[in-house]
Amino acid sequence: MEFAHTSVLLKETIDGLHIRPDGIYVDGTLGGGGHAYEVCRRLSKNGRFVGIDQDEAAIDAAGRRLAEFEEQVDIVRSNYCEMTQVMKELGIQKVDGIVLDLGVSSYQLDEPERGFTYREDVPLDMRMDRRQPQTARNIVNEYSEMELYRMIRDYGEDKFAKNIAKHIVAARAAKPIETTLELSEIVKAAIPMKFRAVGGHPAKRTFQAIRIELNRELEVLKNSLDDMIELLNSGGRICIITFHSLEDRIVKNIFRTNENPCTCPSDFPVCVCGKKPKGRVVTRKPVLPSEEELLTNSRAKSAKLRIFEKGEV
Repeated sequence: MEFAHTSVLLKETIDGLHIRPDGIYVDGTLGGGGHAYEVCRRLSKNGRFVGIDQDEAAIDAAGRRLAEFEEQVDIVRSNYCEMTQVMKELGIQKVDGIVLDLGVSSYQLDEPERGFTYREDVPLDMRMDRRQPQTARNIVNEYSEMELYRMIRDYGEDKFAKNIAKHIVAARAAKPIETTLELSEIVKAAIPMKFRAVGGHPAKRTFQAIRIELNRELEVLKNSLDDMIELLNSGGRICIITFHSLEDRIVKNIFRTNENPCTCPSDFPVCVCGKKPKGRVVTRKPVLPSEEELLTNSRAKSAKLRIFEKGEV
């Protein structure tokens, strides 16, 4: 299956980057190269672009899409949490812009064998990087009931997390849970009938929680943002598209802390902690998709864009 992925908030992200033709830009979640293509199209021969993705299919697809910009482009298979190291290996000290389009891609959702779907009967997988040995199957069959409950409660934000965890443990006692449809039916049975038709597919939140846990999505985001802001030149911008409240909260809070890092008590007449602002939050409220985009791209429904601009330090 060809890597097909429709970029969300494309115009808003490209506008938000304030692209300089001779600048250096990085996409840490390259995907099919949608945002990347629009960045590269605006670069001069002196500009440079680095694309990073941990998914082999994305790397191949983006390589084909960006072929016309070959001399200006470096594509690296890695996780964006390694961005600073990747830049160092490429001889790049600072960059002028960074893009992150978080979450699972259209291709990963639509390709059944990747195991992200709860609508078909395929092996439980959900790995964004298929080089890693652990899969969703390991989590579902090996986590304790308490660990499953914590994961589904925190990452799926499902009010039936306790009952879902209990049902998973009971089902796997009879035999290992092997496929997405098996898990989907177990989750469905754990949710009271009157709630099953509300808020989308009953297994949606549990599958989201397992995917986040397996790929360490929130941990990677939380541990990487400060380093990425540090990587920016003065005036450089980082644009991040999130798809659920947990991601958005992390981005919002870290951006705010970098704008106002002072930890002194509010009644102190002057700052004595010595922590200096790293820049400013460009988007006081997140940028949301237009009505037109919502009609043509279902993935845009929960998307939010936040932008931070590095200042003089």
